[in-house]
Amino acid sequence: MKRSTGISLSIMMLLQYFIWGAWYVTMSTYMKVNLGATDAQIGAAYGALAIATIISPFFVGMIADRYFAAQRIMGVLHLVGAALLYLATMVSDPSTFYWVILFYSLLYMPTIALSNSVAFSQMTDPGSQFPWIRVFGTVGWIVAGLLIGALVIEKTDATFYLAAAASVLLGIFSFMLPNTPPKGRSADASASGALGAEAFVLLRNRPYLIFFIAAILVCIPLSFYYGFANLFLNEAGMENAASKMILGQVSEGVFILAIPFLFNRIGVKNMLLLGMVAWILRYVCFAYGDAGGNLWMLYAGIILHGICYDFFFVTGYMYTEKKAGPQIKNAAQGLFTFATYGLGMFIGTYFSGWFAGMYTLPQINSFTGEQGHDWKSIWYIPAFIAAAVLIYFVLFFKEKKSIPAPAAAPPPMQQ
Repeated sequence: MKRSTGISLSIMMLLQYFIWGAWYVTMSTYMKVNLGATDAQIGAAYGALAIATIISPFFVGMIADRYFAAQRIMGVLHLVGAALLYLATMVSDPSTFYWVILFYSLLYMPTIALSNSVAFSQMTDPGSQFPWIRVFGTVGWIVAGLLIGALVIEKTDATFYLAAAASVLLGIFSFMLPNTPPKGRSADASASGALGAEAFVLLRNRPYLIFFIAAILVCIPLSFYYGFANLFLNEAGMENAASKMILGQVSEGVFILAIPFLFNRIGVKNMLLLGMVAWILRYVCFAYGDAGGNLWMLYAGIILHGICYDFFFVTGYMYTEKKAGPQIKNAAQGLFTFATYGLGMFIGTYFSGWFAGMYTLPQINSFTGEQGHDWKSIWYIPAFIAAAVLIYFVLFFKEKKSIPAPAAAPPPMQQ
């Protein structure tokens, strides 16, 4: 791969995830402060991305891959998406805001697969080259958080303006990316192929089925973090919470380096168990943390994101690849993504919004100007769910330790 091509792909990845990080992390705070949204409405807005995750494989597999050059359709989607991000700032009703976010998510999520397609098509050695390109996506997410904190725009519509500007920039830049021509009618255009249905054969394997169910269930506590961590940290009194939350991405980058070394040494079960234990510890830290003497617990809860995500989901992608083998590994990864970030997150965002709404307080929070929350009770819920999944996993998951590890861990799809 040429150096100039590598630079172009790195810029693409940086902007791709900068856009996402600019509006997604602080959306709960924005909706509470500016729209007066209920917690159920906030959960539904985050669920829009899960719906888009379910639908996007069909769009990419059945339409985009067959008829359009990947970089061109990605450019169009980002340009139209920028208009929708701008439109989101014009909306004052939470219900209308939900539909804008849903339509935007339907445009954005396909660009994840399309950007990966553009990158892979230019690589001579994807196994070693892709992680170095994809890491710029994490850098983009971190830069978005730092910029939001530095500009003190966490609860304003400026986060959407920032994301829209980056979306316009990437939309234009996409047309300058190396050509990735359509696959034509030779591509698998069936709905089952887009979903990765051929990988259903993996579910006949008992250890993988147990893991697959656990992965869906653990998305429920995951959705509590994605949907409400920023709102919680702001209500708790942490200054510039969005910029502090990038410590989670930093820890993710650090811990992902340890996965290839640990995967085969301690076994996949222990790796997954460590991830689930970290979920419990994170929510215990959030339940008892505050902006005073227990501020360290809030930081610990954020930093634990690296273990929570990497040791379960990144390890899960690696485990899925090893169980699937080379013939159906792409379908298996698609099925795993569909089940977790699609089905699992859709269920999780619904329940997280519902439970958060159950524990509102009559007192008005000074930061949001809206009713505050009994966060200790709220964080107990994902902690108990994670503990239940942990017990289920310990009792039923039986897998050989000696599953060979790949040379390098695949980068995560979502921050």
